[in-house]
Amino acid sequence: MSAGPVNLNRVRKQKARAAKQARAAENAARFGRSKAQKAREAAEAEKARRALDQHLRDDA
Repeated sequence: MSAGPVNLNRVRKQKARAAKQARAAENAARFGRSKAQKAREAAEAEKARRALDQHLRDDA
């Protein structure tokens, strides 16, 4: 059962499209956050930093 001739340009373009979509999905997961989500994460990081600073010892 032969599938017939294969258009290599079509295969190359399909492969490029799939790679581009995968990269777009990765970037959407990494950077696609709303302004409120970014603000909440920044506030949580600041709270964690302050909590850590409160537990530091001044032995110097």
